[in-house]
Amino acid sequence: MAPRRIWIFLGGAVAAVTGLTLTYGTDIGNALYLITYLTISTMAWTAVRQLPAGPERTPWVLAAASQTLWLTGDVIELIYLYFDSVPPVGLADAFWLAGYPLLALALIRMARRRAAGNLRGAVLDGLTLTVAAALASWQFLILPAIGSGLGLLETIVPPLYPIADVVLLAAVLFIALSPGDRGAPTRLLLGAVVLYLAVDVAYNVLPLFADYDLVARIGPLIMLGNALVIAACLHPGHTELTRPGQRVNLLHPSRVVFLGLAFLTAPTLSLFEDGLERDAIVALGATVISTAFVLSRFTIAVREQEKTQALLVHQARHDPLTGLANRAVLADELARTGPVAVLYLDLDGFKEVNDEHGHEAGDLVLSTVAQRLSTAVRATDLVVRLGGDEFVLFCPNLPEPEAMKLADRVIGDLAQPIMFGDRVLDIGASVGIAAYGPDTPARDGDVLRDADRAMYEAKRQGRGRWVMARN
Repeated sequence: MAPRRIWIFLGGAVAAVTGLTLTYGTDIGNALYLITYLTISTMAWTAVRQLPAGPERTPWVLAAASQTLWLTGDVIELIYLYFDSVPPVGLADAFWLAGYPLLALALIRMARRRAAGNLRGAVLDGLTLTVAAALASWQFLILPAIGSGLGLLETIVPPLYPIADVVLLAAVLFIALSPGDRGAPTRLLLGAVVLYLAVDVAYNVLPLFADYDLVARIGPLIMLGNALVIAACLHPGHTELTRPGQRVNLLHPSRVVFLGLAFLTAPTLSLFEDGLERDAIVALGATVISTAFVLSRFTIAVREQEKTQALLVHQARHDPLTGLANRAVLADELARTGPVAVLYLDLDGFKEVNDEHGHEAGDLVLSTVAQRLSTAVRATDLVVRLGGDEFVLFCPNLPEPEAMKLADRVIGDLAQPIMFGDRVLDIGASVGIAAYGPDTPARDGDVLRDADRAMYEAKRQGRGRWVMARN
């Protein structure tokens, strides 16, 4: 689905949830609630069915299943409401609680796929923050419920919700803290889970300050979270959540702050439990200062490692002479091929330049060609040096007529003379073009292979021309 349609869908979801909040608790509101939830759940499964079968679809299946379980719990609750009395704890709780581990498992599977072999740091940081959240949840939400003096089920079941939230928090932190792209799909999914957690916390905390009938009106916000998940699934870039990303995992300043707060959670809670005595406050202050020093030293060390890692990653994926992307980057892009045009270039006259003027002149030619190619393409295109005097232009969503115009422009640009001291270097280019639209998909290797063959045909026909590969 196009991004514009996704934002229209989300705008409709916001409008629907606003209406449901205003009519919450009425017969009309309940009917609209059920219809809206059924519609959103159906859309979730429709979005899943549009994905190709395989391991990349499995997390989305789990997310859709969690929404269906929550819907089932709401349906059971409405049946109780209209045909019996709503029990404090009932069958609906089983379905509501069952949705949390499914969604958490979906997030964990996404994190493992997008950060394959590079998830250890995210897991450690995520668990650190989760332990702090679990400690706060134990003291303020679980212990009061256990000590309520109610029946067995009414004592056991309510604390399961904070526990489920802690599990869900851990799972979403694995994604939030893991390396990988941070496009709109990732932000939509993270926003959905944050909304789920905020609603659950509000259900537990707000009744202490406001009437429960007013607090209950935030329930429809769950459907907005569901809509965000669907939008992430429908987004054209949804594969960033289930495929390994190339982004280096940097230590964001907020991450250090959150870790510091996690370290201080236990002593702070102990201080409030034991009382605000002077000695305890002094001890807490000393702990805060020590934690700040430790985290500062930790940050400096990590920053030094990040610079080294970023340099190694750049060197592994870029040509050292021209600074262009190399074959490894092109292979990654080819694996994600949709509608695309690929131009395969081989320089004409480059061997003669090297033989007559030496490698210094050859290096100048290659660097100049790289600059001219980078200027000729769009910001979304990729310029690659395969090696020697062979280059590739990888142009997503470029129609065949536009690819022909680009080839003409490139041939003209590269035919311009290059000054080497007081000498003029003349080169040209032979270009092979392979263009695939949405109705003519290609396998990963076909695009480059077809463009390569077309380039050799252009070479055979003569210098300074292009040939279009025919599918």
